[in-house]
Amino acid sequence: MRRQRIPIPMTDSNVAHVRTRFAPSPTGFIHLGNIRSALYPWAFARATGGDFILRIEDTDVERSSQAAVDVILEGMQWLGMEPDEGPFYQMQRMDRYKAVLAQMQEQGHVYPCYMSVPELDALRERQMAAKEKPRYDGTWRPEEGKTLPPVPEGVLPVLRFRNPKDGVVVWDDKVKGRIEIRNDELDDLVIARPDGTPTYNFCVVVDDMDMAITHVIRGDDHVNNTPRQINIFRALGITPPVYAHLPTVLNEQGEKMSKRNGAKPVTQYRDEGYLPEAMINYLARLGWSHGDDEIFSREQFLQWFNLDHLGRSAAQFDEAKLRWVNAQHIKLTADDALAALVADQLAQRGVAREALTDGRLPRICSLFKDRCDTTVALADWALAFYGEVQPQPQEMAQHVTPAVLPALDALGAALASCTWEKAAISAAFKAVLAEHGLKMPQLAMPVRVLTVGTAHTPSVDAVLELVGREKVLERLRNR
Repeated sequence: MRRQRIPIPMTDSNVAHVRTRFAPSPTGFIHLGNIRSALYPWAFARATGGDFILRIEDTDVERSSQAAVDVILEGMQWLGMEPDEGPFYQMQRMDRYKAVLAQMQEQGHVYPCYMSVPELDALRERQMAAKEKPRYDGTWRPEEGKTLPPVPEGVLPVLRFRNPKDGVVVWDDKVKGRIEIRNDELDDLVIARPDGTPTYNFCVVVDDMDMAITHVIRGDDHVNNTPRQINIFRALGITPPVYAHLPTVLNEQGEKMSKRNGAKPVTQYRDEGYLPEAMINYLARLGWSHGDDEIFSREQFLQWFNLDHLGRSAAQFDEAKLRWVNAQHIKLTADDALAALVADQLAQRGVAREALTDGRLPRICSLFKDRCDTTVALADWALAFYGEVQPQPQEMAQHVTPAVLPALDALGAALASCTWEKAAISAAFKAVLAEHGLKMPQLAMPVRVLTVGTAHTPSVDAVLELVGREKVLERLRNR
């Protein structure tokens, strides 16, 4: 996290410098739907040479947790989406919010409302019975020539924003197009609770103003908040940012992705062996496209990204597609880089770090990466080269038959004396096959079962070279 300053408020003179933000609420772990909402503002800032700000909206004290904050920071760091500024925490900015509230109240944009919750509930019931839209009726809104009710004793008021009565709120949404909301459809929003704590929509506006946010790219569940926030911006004399409201990400059952619907923390994908480059690639395509390109690098994504190709329809998560994308990126990843990831996983499984420094692991990754869709699967293969091998009884019964034992003994003798490199190992196989009248699968499959625990691997001579002479001979005898 690089800078912690709060920049000057946005004005028309500096709007050309793009500043975006991601503002998660730490009331639960961050999942792929949340990260997709962070990806596009991050990418837009990077693509335009702008700034990306992280803001933690932690005013829901009862539900917010440090553990959830940690997952946000850890997940973004893993994906290489670290912010230019932040994280900023709303709970640390309460004095600023209250100062702006006082300013707006002094200017007549905010007024105290003493309507109690039971009174408000009764008002809504009457409106619904009359088939009217339930809304605050402006009882305590000051108007010229209007007499307000007497202030009740011992009642702490809420503060309401004095929303314009006339006109239309209009914005050109970068995803949804032109949106118009009549002001007479909006009531006077509560922007501070009786204890003086400011509410969500007000805090968001003050933050976006102070942090000079030029583009708000967020989920379309916030569309209804936008006209209210635009009116607060205008009351403060600030030009509202550009808005882009992203369609929902659905889970595989077609429901909105959420922790309640089985979504996983984004860090779990790291632990399951997904590459950050693959996650960026897959998430980018959940609502954005560049022609028919399916597989692309982070650099290509940032070169291509703009707000004009964001989709309007909800995107559906597909784990099989994610695994396929991950497999393509594994194939494209340098062997040394894969080896570092696989080494971490092998160490977690009890393999000594010293054993992993013998130079074999990058070559093992090169040999097996075309067969793997996660680094966990790659580590499964690599474990046979560093740990013990336990062939399955059914594999032993099928392939290590009495008929092939003489050939296995002959191969063991040939491998004990040959030069330990791929060509010589291949020559030893060919000599034994000729001597015993066998075809390659008849000998190679039992050798694979005994040496690495499975009958199907890449080229057997390459596999044996990497297992090492001593282990190969020991495992061939252990039958």
